[in-house]
Amino acid sequence: MVLKIKQSLTLTAMLILTYSLSGCGSSNDDDSVNAPSSEPTELDDSLQALIDQKNLDRSATANRNIPSIDSPLAVLGKKLFFSQSLGGNFDSACASCHHPTLGGADELSLPVGVEAINAQVLGLGREHNAGIPLVPRNSPTVFNIALWDSSLFWDSRVESIGKEINQNGAVSGISTPDSGFGVVDNNAGSNLVVAQARFPVTSDDEMKTVDFENDSSNDIIRHHLAARLGDYDEGAGELSRNQWLSEFQTAFNSNADTETLVTFENTVEAISEYERSMVFINSPWRNYLDGNITVLTEQQKQGALLFFTAPQDGGAGCSSCHSGPLLSDERHNITAFPQIGVGKGDGSHGDDDFGRERVTGDTQHRYNFRTPSLLNIAVTAPYGHTGAFDSLERILRHYNNPNRSISDYAADSEWCQLAQFENTSNCTSLYPNVRANGQLALDKLDEERRAGTSRLPNVNLNNDEIDQLVAFLNSLTDPCVEDRDCLAPWIANETTDNPDDQVLMGTDINGNAL
Repeated sequence: MVLKIKQSLTLTAMLILTYSLSGCGSSNDDDSVNAPSSEPTELDDSLQALIDQKNLDRSATANRNIPSIDSPLAVLGKKLFFSQSLGGNFDSACASCHHPTLGGADELSLPVGVEAINAQVLGLGREHNAGIPLVPRNSPTVFNIALWDSSLFWDSRVESIGKEINQNGAVSGISTPDSGFGVVDNNAGSNLVVAQARFPVTSDDEMKTVDFENDSSNDIIRHHLAARLGDYDEGAGELSRNQWLSEFQTAFNSNADTETLVTFENTVEAISEYERSMVFINSPWRNYLDGNITVLTEQQKQGALLFFTAPQDGGAGCSSCHSGPLLSDERHNITAFPQIGVGKGDGSHGDDDFGRERVTGDTQHRYNFRTPSLLNIAVTAPYGHTGAFDSLERILRHYNNPNRSISDYAADSEWCQLAQFENTSNCTSLYPNVRANGQLALDKLDEERRAGTSRLPNVNLNNDEIDQLVAFLNSLTDPCVEDRDCLAPWIANETTDNPDDQVLMGTDINGNAL
């Protein structure tokens, strides 16, 4: 049984004791350092004390309603998720930017939604016919989307009013871009995921294209897409083969007619059930929390201790933002990551990204973005709101010294080292304001730190500590998300999941099926 550390023992003392016994912080070529032990070590004791103190072993799914991928609504949702019929010009689907085998995202720094050179190519090698990606922010993973209670999107523009725990936004109403910040959208739907699914189809660059329903309202766009599926009104005859009515009747257990049943509201309800079924939390770290101390290496345990310990006690302070079972505080923080891409700023700062300010209108929220979950983080690179970093190590080195990180990023045109941009012509001149925009974000970070409102800790991690943290972060991956066979229930079948001959059967750049 794991020994409990006396409450009077400080975390600092625990760390000192741990390091002296484990060799933490010094080079060691002996592979036995990382060999898991079946007996609790002093390192396990120290980590168990933190687990108890911070209640880290809370279940992420307890008291939550998680759909089964085999439920009728989720089955319909999968077919809709992979159907290019929801793309204005039939060249994109939800899966174009959120494919299960690509970490629930797209492996790109910045997404390529519509007008790809080859719409079937997903992930690295997918290119926009304009030569550069036009979607301004990195695609968040849809994995574990059912575990969010506060908001969705990088800027939380879809947000629960009450943020009730374990409810996924199902209780007090949801604000969306249609209603405005802090105002309940009566059409948002039953939870955050339903509300979120209403918006990609209205974006010119994500799914709609400029040509489809140009200058139409969001509601008109949505009605047209539903009418396309239902073969009525302005969508009548747009699909040469259309079996959607029978699919909806089966999923909703109803014999209602097409205009009653094949609605946009029912469409996003089904997509939501499919997305919410993608809960992947059975990681080595979760198994360790459940009592199996052999599943983590010593290096991973050292990383966990650093992660959950405050800087003043000798740790890295990561859990000041990455807390709770989701490993996100679901709040908005400024990290001053580099700004690349077309941006979401205003006026002369159009290629900047104002983050949360775009939603609230409050300049104090500029450059603040929602804290991402770290569950399965190893398979969701690149990282940051623009995918500016392609490794966890690079993220940690940015935290060590954000000023130097921005300076180096601009001086070395580091975006050109990202896989998505390696073959882009004139790459170094692609984003000329990286340094200037980065400095503005750094100034805002410094302002928050002086005011004592920043949750980004000041740290000075050495190389061993960075390696330990990366090792721990790798322990947050559910093996299922790296196993094509395990993910198969969530991937469309070309025959059985194809009611309209528009199923997206994605491939990599070499034509291999994903």
